[in-house]
Amino acid sequence: MEVATTLASKWLQMKPQSLNRRNRFLPHCCYPSSSTATDEQNSSKSSIGLIFDLGPGNSWDGFEIGSPVVKRQIKRDGEERWCMWYHGRSGGDADSIGLAVSSDGVHWERGTQGVRSNADDDAGLVMSSSEDWWAFDTHGIRPSEVVVMPTTKSNASVFWLYYTGYYLSMESRKSLPGLAISQDGRNWARIEGGHHTGALLDAPHQRDAMFIASPHVVFHGPGDLRMYYHSLDVETGHPAIGIARSRDGMKWTVEEAGRKILGSGEKGAFDESGAINPRVVREDPRDGGGGGYLMAYEGVDSRGRSSIGMSGSRDGLREWRRLVHHPILEPSSNGWDSEGVGSPYLVQMDEHEWRLYYTGIGKDGRTGIGLASSSSSSSSQSSGEERVHNFQRWTGRD
Repeated sequence: MEVATTLASKWLQMKPQSLNRRNRFLPHCCYPSSSTATDEQNSSKSSIGLIFDLGPGNSWDGFEIGSPVVKRQIKRDGEERWCMWYHGRSGGDADSIGLAVSSDGVHWERGTQGVRSNADDDAGLVMSSSEDWWAFDTHGIRPSEVVVMPTTKSNASVFWLYYTGYYLSMESRKSLPGLAISQDGRNWARIEGGHHTGALLDAPHQRDAMFIASPHVVFHGPGDLRMYYHSLDVETGHPAIGIARSRDGMKWTVEEAGRKILGSGEKGAFDESGAINPRVVREDPRDGGGGGYLMAYEGVDSRGRSSIGMSGSRDGLREWRRLVHHPILEPSSNGWDSEGVGSPYLVQMDEHEWRLYYTGIGKDGRTGIGLASSSSSSSSQSSGEERVHNFQRWTGRD
């Protein structure tokens, strides 16, 4: 247990640092120059896949961004409305959660400060760390999922935000899952869970004792909600993915069989050192997937480099298997995301297409949010699993 504790502490400390390898001159020197055609061409090649960059230097998200949670809504008139919740921070501030809006899921409108209204086009900072000293989320928050719950009394919906909250315990950075609820996706009210810090889920099991992070919730059916998260596997000293279940979305239990549903990959694999940040979707049976479950996750190799993998399960509970033993998306060779890709988020589109939103990290630690999509050459006769193996970065010509 002592060895596992040491490894967990090291992993928790290293992960945030990997996002911040930037010197103090970076905000001034890293924006591409347009002085020559060659510079523009090189900049275009290096930014393939990038759809959302850092905000201006004086904005709440001018230093770091990531953890995209993307929702697509088609209105009655056929118009599309997209929302993206993501984490960001400026300078030495703790991570906060913001909202960007779009009409196509590619070109986004953002706000440099806090939102001012509940209008559909208002964007910006929507939620900050707690100011209560006893809370689990005093040192940063990151979104993991937004579940849109329809209401029976009106045509409106209620947004349930599941997020990771960070706090300090014995000078170590730890995390637990939390919940906030909103009627407009902008103004949020925290819902206190059963843990004494207000978190949804305690960490009673040995495997979960160090941290619980990235709570991604899927609505399976009435009275059956499932939370996929990652925590420490004490047997390997690496993070692994587990599952908790709930009847109401507020009170959660971790069953013995669900404490570890996906662990480290084989020696030499892209996920040899652990699996984190799970994002699970239930396939639409009309797309040929049979209504099973797909999980995009971030795999960490022996060098600490992150790529994105894919696994599948028939019931979403057990027998998760890697659909391929190589990444579906890996860092680029010399682009804006050459040091790592992670925090995946899958969106199922029309005509058998999938979109994959993700966080990318560059050589200087600069972060951004990228987009890849399943290849348009994928046959409509292919199975759902086959169509999510082949992703290509967005090039700006779609």
